[in-house]
Order: sequence, then C-alpha cells, then structure tokens
Amino acid sequence: MAKQPMLKFTSVERDMPEKRPPNLRREDFHEIYAEYADAKAREQSSRCSQCGVPYCQSHCPLHNNIPDWLRLTAEGRLQEAYEISQATNTFPEICGRICPQDRLCEGNCVIEQSGHGTVTIGSVEKYITDTAWEKGWVQPIKPAQERTQSVGIIGAGPGGLAAADVLRRQGVQVTIYDRYDRAGGLLTYGIPGFKLEKDIVTRRNDQLAQGGVTFKLNCNVGEDISFDEIRRAHDAIIIATGVYKSRDLQAPGVGVQGLVPALDFLTVSNKKSFGDDVPKFDDGSLNASGKRVVVIGGGDTAMDCVRTSVRQGAASVKCLYRRDRANMPGSQREVQNAEEEGVVFEWLSAPKGFTGDPILGVMVQKMRLGQPDVTGRQAPEVIDGADYVEDADLVIMALGFEPEDLPTLWKCPDLPVNRWGTIKADYVTGATEAEGVYAVGDIVRGASLVVWAIKDGRDCAEAILAKLGTAEVMAAE
Repeated sequence: MAKQPMLKFTSVERDMPEKRPPNLRREDFHEIYAEYADAKAREQSSRCSQCGVPYCQSHCPLHNNIPDWLRLTAEGRLQEAYEISQATNTFPEICGRICPQDRLCEGNCVIEQSGHGTVTIGSVEKYITDTAWEKGWVQPIKPAQERTQSVGIIGAGPGGLAAADVLRRQGVQVTIYDRYDRAGGLLTYGIPGFKLEKDIVTRRNDQLAQGGVTFKLNCNVGEDISFDEIRRAHDAIIIATGVYKSRDLQAPGVGVQGLVPALDFLTVSNKKSFGDDVPKFDDGSLNASGKRVVVIGGGDTAMDCVRTSVRQGAASVKCLYRRDRANMPGSQREVQNAEEEGVVFEWLSAPKGFTGDPILGVMVQKMRLGQPDVTGRQAPEVIDGADYVEDADLVIMALGFEPEDLPTLWKCPDLPVNRWGTIKADYVTGATEAEGVYAVGDIVRGASLVVWAIKDGRDCAEAILAKLGTAEVMAAE
C-alpha cells in the first residue's frame, strides 16, 4: 500500500515537494521511493531477454555491457552490476538520468520491438550507481604511479571531465581550464536540476579534484590566459569547449525586450538553484513566473525550457515547432512529460516576427510538410493566409547552438576548423593536424548528446596515453 502515493505523483509533484499530497512527508517520500526503486530495478532487470544480439548495447554510444549488469541486478548482485556499468562509462548515474534512452538503448530493446514494453535501462543504470555511492563502492581516484607528463583540458563539460578521469587514473597530471565559476559545463548550467540534480554533478567534480585534477575556473581562454600559454605548459591539450553560441533568427522584432536565448534562461535558473545572486532572475527578465511563455524549437533544450517555465510558475507555456510531432528531434518521453505538466504544443507552427517592446506576441505562420527529399525528410512549407499572433510576455529561443569563432577568440588563426566552425579532428582519437592538440565532443561533432561527449573524452584520453607512452619509451632509449 505504501507504494501507491509515489506511483500517483505527476512529474511536477516528484520535483516540487510543495505540490505533493499534504499528508505525505518528504522523508516518507524518500523511504517509499527507495523501496519502490529497489523492487522496480529487480523487476525490470529480470525482464531482459538476454538475447544473443544485444541491440541495446550496440545502440549505446559507449557500448555498455547492458545485458550483464541487468542480469546481476536481477540477481541482487548490485556491486558487481556497478563494476561492469562503470567499466565503460565514466558517469553512469548522469547518463541514466539524461540520456535519450528512447532513441538509443531502450528504443532498440528486443522486448520493446516485440511490443511488450522496453526494459527501463536508464532507470536501472541510475539506481545501480546511486546505490554504489551510498554504499561506498565508488572508489576514489588513486593512481598507482604518478607521471611527470601533463595534459591541459579547455572546457569542464562532460567530454573534458571524462578525459580527465581516464588520464588522472593513469597518473597523468591534468589541469582543466573553464570560463565558468563551477565545473560541469552544460551538466551544471544547461540541464535543469529536475532532470539532473546538481549535487550529482558536484560529487563527480569533487571526486576529480580530490583525485588530483587541477581546476582553473573563471578562466577565459584568450583573455585570462592565451591558447599558446596553455599549449606550452602541457605535453598535450584537449579542446572540449562545447558549442554555446545560440542560433539567430532573422525576423521583424528580433532584439526586443522579453525575447531571450534558451541557454541564458536555463543558466540563470540553475544559478538561482545554487543560491547565487542572480539579478536578471530577481528583476523578472529571465524568470517565467506569472508570464505567458512561448518557447520556439523542438529539441531537448526546448523541452528543458518549457518544463523549467512550468516549475517557475508561468501562467501558460506553449511550444512552437515548425514540423509535426513525429519529426520532432527532441525526446518523445520529454514531450509526454511536458504535456502531462500542462505545456501546449503548437505543431507545424513557425515564428514570422514579434510584436511589442517589451514583447507582446509572436507572429506565427502555419506550416505543412511538403514532399520528402532524397533523404526522406519532409521540408515545412508555409500555408498562405493562416498567420496569427500568439500572445506572450516571454519568448525563449531554443533553435540550437553553433560553435564560437575559436581561432579569433583565442588569437590562434592556425587552429584547424571546418566551414561550420567546428574543430577538424579525428572522430576516434580526437587528434587534430596541430601537434599535441586534440578536440572532443560538440566542438567536433556539433551540438550532440552528453553520452557522445563522454565517449569522445574517454577515447581521446586513451589515444593520448598511447602517444605519451610511446614518447616515454623513446625518451628512455
């Protein structure tokens, strides 16, 4: 009986204690959840068919050994399950929370494909590692032998942190340079706390710092320190800056008060959750409370914005996307969660311009999908005469991200970039044409998933270790 209140919670009630039934205390909630989580982890893990061709594993960028740790979880052998899980994933508790499993492992589960509902792999992965932290199974970073070689990493996001973890465990001296006051990149300031609790990220940052990784925060490369200085200070460097420049929209009214980039909105919200002094939140500039909010975009960032707006107490929240639901790039699970929370989706709707200053509304043009192109993708087409104005007090632009002009910002014109501004690097090793310079994650791939950044960071670190090992042998000879 005790499990029933937890099962009836909406996603907002789970995230916001004040929304829960008044007769259920916070400590009761956590006790019930722990009991429920253990039972569900075993139940779901036991559903794994242990198929001969584990599509879940092959569709995971990290190729995690999912069937084995599911089997061990079903048998109650959680510590062994954790050991297998963390062997291929630097941050399994983070991936378990934020990976789009419906597009990766769970979406390719054989049971899901047969119509019986997927094994909830992400939830089990999260539970295993959370338990490992609680039980003290997560071992501190203690290299067997220290090395004199050093690697500098520019960017403290998931790719940079994953690389640092691998390198430091092998005794390499690692320094991470980051422009923000806290490490984590988008894990800290881009992803909302209701999806990824910030103490989870802080715990990993602390583990790295306690393991000997040096963090130089509030350090803006190109201003506080030059790229060449970092390069001279280390045997190799990894560029892991991510892509933070918001894509612009060219339309009448762009630039008016109340039209804001998604990352600015999410960063301010996350800073407030840390207890920081955030004037733009307090004065209402980047605060959805009591406002009619319109979010433009269809990716995961747009979903983060609409769901954050709900939690801030917006009067209404709508999401405009120029294609239909089936063609939306964001997680369908996130869309479902947002709809449950009261978000209204206006499909086949695109912004044409904006009215008022401060903003009063979005001029919307209705769309239809045209004939498929050679890739099968249907381009949206404008429906003449179907325009209307959507009232709004706050409009959040979530149209995606582009790389900053690093060669200019870092005064390094020889930095190898392609025509899109991303770093030219090998997709496996991260090596660039510049000697000793590597790059990983979104700054190579363009805006992508956290799990890909983790894989890139791990692979790059292994390539650097091999290179440093060869150099060490040659020096000895």
